[in-house]
Amino acid sequence: MSDCGKLIVVSGPSGAGKSTVISRVMEQDKSVVFSVSATTRKPREGERDGADYYFIDTERFQKMIDNGELLEYARYVDNFYGTPKAPVEENLAKGLSVLFDIEVQGAMQIRDKCPEAILIFVIPSKFSEIEKRLHARGTDSEEKILQRIRTARIEYSMALNYDYIVLNDDPDTAANEIKSIITAEKCKTANRQKYLSEVC
Repeated sequence: MSDCGKLIVVSGPSGAGKSTVISRVMEQDKSVVFSVSATTRKPREGERDGADYYFIDTERFQKMIDNGELLEYARYVDNFYGTPKAPVEENLAKGLSVLFDIEVQGAMQIRDKCPEAILIFVIPSKFSEIEKRLHARGTDSEEKILQRIRTARIEYSMALNYDYIVLNDDPDTAANEIKSIITAEKCKTANRQKYLSEVC
């Protein structure tokens, strides 16, 4: 008997370093697969279609909503993001855990539809680090950065709806915390009571 896969939702504001932390988790734990989101935003340098995101236009995104193909979706800083349902269901059926990198709106939708999902909020230990990282990226205008900072403040207020808060001052430490959370969740009595069946 193998342990069942988990739905692991990772959120955090722009500049929290989620992508780096998630990539470390994926490298080190092969039982966890990444849920590739669909988005209407343009690819950033180095991002690959089908690996980082499914980059689609707004018309195609709307069709996915209309056809019930998305587990969740949200509008974030003028673009749409959503999770295609089919790949998630396929991976869970194989006993793999599925890790989502999604915004707080989408995370709350997943919690409503899948109460067993594990919600993790990633932030640096100081909010000022968010501003510093956004400026260091050099990919957004000052107006867009200010918009992301305003959004980050709202997202921070939603953190208490999450099961765990992981501090990302060091990506390796943060990745280890997420892996520990996944291990602890798999070891819960409710998930392992089947191993007692021979005696109880």
